[in-house]
Parts: sequence; C-alpha cells; structure tokens
Amino acid sequence: MELQQENITLVKKVCEIYEKLSKFETLKHCNEIDNLYNELVDTCLLHSSINIAALPENIQELRSKLIRLCGEVETQLEVHFSMILGSLKNPLHHLNIFPNHSNHLKLTRVEYNLLNQHYSTTTQAPKQLAFVGSGPLPLTSILLASYHLKETTFHNYDIDLSANSMASPLVASDDDLSKRMFFHTTDIVDVTDELKDYDVIFLVALVGMDVDEKVKVIQRLAKFMAPGAIVMLRSAHGTRAFLYPVVDPYVLQGLDILTIFHPDDHGRSIEGAGRGVRPPELFAQ
Repeated sequence: MELQQENITLVKKVCEIYEKLSKFETLKHCNEIDNLYNELVDTCLLHSSINIAALPENIQELRSKLIRLCGEVETQLEVHFSMILGSLKNPLHHLNIFPNHSNHLKLTRVEYNLLNQHYSTTTQAPKQLAFVGSGPLPLTSILLASYHLKETTFHNYDIDLSANSMASPLVASDDDLSKRMFFHTTDIVDVTDELKDYDVIFLVALVGMDVDEKVKVIQRLAKFMAPGAIVMLRSAHGTRAFLYPVVDPYVLQGLDILTIFHPDDHGRSIEGAGRGVRPPELFAQ
C-alpha cells in the first residue's frame, strides 16, 4: 500500500508540473521554465516500482504531451547556449558553460564503451558515423569526435535547418572537427542509399516522439543500413518514460539486440543494435 501511495504521489507531482509547463506561451529558456524542468527531472529520477505501461489512458495521453514539451524545453535550452557559444571566438573551448555538459561527458563515455565492446574484433575505429537528431548544439557528436573517435568522420542529420545553421559554425573554427564533421538538413526517413556508408548510426531519444514514428525510423534504418553496422538507440526506462519515448525491444525488427544499458543517474537508457553478422545477444544492467 505504501508503494502504491508513493506512485500516486509521483504521478500527481508529474501532472502538476505538466500543467504549469503547458501554460507557457513559449518554452524559450528562462529561469522559471528551467526550474520547473529540473524539478520534473529530479522527480522522475526517484526510485519507483511504477509500471508506466499500466497507467490509465488519461495519464498516458498526458505523458505523450509531456514528452513533447520536454523535447521543446531541451531544444530551446540548446538554442540558447548554442547562440552564446556561437558568439565566442573559440566555441569549443567553452562547452562547459552548457548546464548539462558533465552529464553529456558521462553519457558519451558510456556510449563509446558500449560501442567499443561490439563494433569490431579489430582495433579499427568506425570510419563514418551518422548522428540522427543532432540539434542546434550537437554536444554528443562533438565530444565523441574530440575525445573518443578521433579518426571518424561524423555526419549530423537534423530536419531543422535553423538547428544546423547554429550547429555548423560551432565547429567551423576548429582545424580538426571542421574537416570531420558535416551537417545535413533532411528527414532521416528520406535517406536511403547513403545509410550504407555508415558503420555506426546514433538515433537520439527525441527522434520519433511516439511509437509509430519511432518504429518508422527504426525500420527505415534497418532496411537501408549496411549489414553488420550498429545502431545506437537512446530510450527511456522506468519513470524516465515521462521524459523520453520508450524503445521496446519488440519494435527492433531486422536488428539483433546487442546491449541494453540502464544508467542509474541522469543518463538516458541506451540500446545498441546491429544487423547481419552478429548473433543476437542481450546484456542488461
């Protein structure tokens, strides 16, 4: 009964924060929105036995709306700091001004380690990597390219021209990344033959905001990517499902699950999937 009451309290708190966020005419970065969003994240990081899938329909509808709101809050946060960084002489020297910089450092280290376990039995790094949903501040791409995959070429895909217009100048002044990082403005479901060029494809959590959209993107990747290439999918687990879409293993048709990793801090869940040469494997943490 105590656990049930804790879950009721948690859902009530999430609903209250949603109601406050939904009243804003715009979700552009400001202290009030930032504080509400941080409160929501802290609430959703509490350990809970809640079964998100079993919540009633009205809460599921609210959750779907909240995920979209959270996506917009995160986008506007990136826009705000991308503009600040873009005004500086050497933007990449000042990435630590971004509030979630330390979390991105941890996340990219985890993702690199997971990728390194499964990419190849050789010491050769991926030659080309696609990052789908890179946004106005492509921190993960920049950090992976700067610290972990120093010989890899990165192709960042975003459907929003303004996002790429802000992101591209951030690496333009860097002698190394300006030669290894490219930006493409297109819907990834319209990309076909080019997908075969990539050894690794990253798909961020907010590409495909509901199950149908997510499945469409994943099936598109599975159809056109090279045999044996790896897809890194960001998902959500437990109460984080109020913040990000959930990628259930059953939607990964055409892909063999290599790893499922659930972080126990502010990170998102990560799923790595490959197609073709690898036997199905499942590791849970």
